[in-house]
Amino acid sequence: MRWALVKVCLAVTTMVVVAFAVPLGLVVKEMARDRAFSNAEREAAAVAPALSITTDRDKLERVVAAAGADSGMAVHLPAGGGRAALDLGRQRAADDDIEAVRKLGRASTTSVAGGSTLLQPVALGTGAIAVVEVYVPEAEVTNGVGTAWAVLAAVGLALIVGSVAVADRLGVRMVRPAQRLVEGAHELGEGRLGARVPEEGPNELRLAAVAFNSMADQVVQLLANERELAADLSHRLRTPLTVLRLNAASLGAGPAAEQTRSAVAQLEDEVDAIIRTAREAKPQTAAAGPGAGCDAAEVVRERMEFWSALAEDEGRKWRVAGVERPVRTPVARADLAAALDALLGNVFRHTAEGTAFAVDVHNGEDAVIVLVSDAGPGIPDPEAAMARGRGSGNTGSTGLGLDIVRRLAESTGGDVRIGSSVLGGTEVRIWFQLDGRKAAGRGHRGTTRRRRTGKLVSTFNRPRSLP
Repeated sequence: MRWALVKVCLAVTTMVVVAFAVPLGLVVKEMARDRAFSNAEREAAAVAPALSITTDRDKLERVVAAAGADSGMAVHLPAGGGRAALDLGRQRAADDDIEAVRKLGRASTTSVAGGSTLLQPVALGTGAIAVVEVYVPEAEVTNGVGTAWAVLAAVGLALIVGSVAVADRLGVRMVRPAQRLVEGAHELGEGRLGARVPEEGPNELRLAAVAFNSMADQVVQLLANERELAADLSHRLRTPLTVLRLNAASLGAGPAAEQTRSAVAQLEDEVDAIIRTAREAKPQTAAAGPGAGCDAAEVVRERMEFWSALAEDEGRKWRVAGVERPVRTPVARADLAAALDALLGNVFRHTAEGTAFAVDVHNGEDAVIVLVSDAGPGIPDPEAAMARGRGSGNTGSTGLGLDIVRRLAESTGGDVRIGSSVLGGTEVRIWFQLDGRKAAGRGHRGTTRRRRTGKLVSTFNRPRSLP
């Protein structure tokens, strides 16, 4: 915008300077020519009185010399009264031009070598017409024109430079507020809710900055209200959880009772975490800072201890792979555990008892993949299942679990894909990007992909077996 304004101003100023300077330069040239010939006319007029009085050669030579024209003046007297034609001085004009002026009785100019001549007719006392020739050199015709043109060019250049400088300052005054507005919008879009824009600059940009700051304040207020609402809604779960905990305490001893009490305690911890997170100023969905994150293998082993007990009760075969060594993942431990619980909960909720499932962890140089697969009926419309609030189409499915998983993966620059498992059911692939960059060209479901050294391979089509 700034350079566009400078270019427009440069073009307009240049056109204005050219429109005025060119005609003015031509006028200066014409004025110099008129000045030169006006001087020649004065010199010729100085000789006219002497010609009207006498035609004596000696006297006329003294008059011509007194006129100060040096060799630039000539006098041509016609023959008459028993006297031959007389030419004084150096003749430069052609005889035909001199005779034409004598016959017409009107002054004329003609071009000669090195300049021009003024032919001025003068009436003699005898009635004959003499012609006074005054030579005007080309240097005298153009005297001062070059200097005048140089001055005009310098003034025009100064006007152009000055206008560009003024346009640049005006452009800066307009562009800087616009750039601050763009930067503030980017910062707000990146989640920096404290971004504000100085309310300065032209009136339109100042009004835009006021509107932006008002919008940012409203966004902060809306987010605060939503956090409080989430905390309040989560707090309402405490009453039924208390009843559930009391009922679980009365179940007595036994594996099922212990699992129920453990599930209730975990549920209470999750509700407390939701309330704390909702009331914090910044969301805690992703780990921040270098070295932050968790061990995905440890989280998988921990959550499988819980789900394996339920799997044994329902007669489900299960398998875990890739958790023998630590696998660093750039997400918070609680978030990864919640994502696994959401996926495994879907397996138990939407597949029949006895349906097998598996969890695989793959560690690469720049990404970590977690695969959760089952031998159930599969998901008929994976894209609809990924849409928040729509679910897989099964009874009791809201789609929020898969949306939580997707947002967690995308917070690292990764993604989530749903494909067909070799077990016959659904396979959900969670891709965590280790370097935080958006992964481009991830390919299609059901294809084998290699990252850099080939150590990380998608297992959408890799055969697997359960114990």
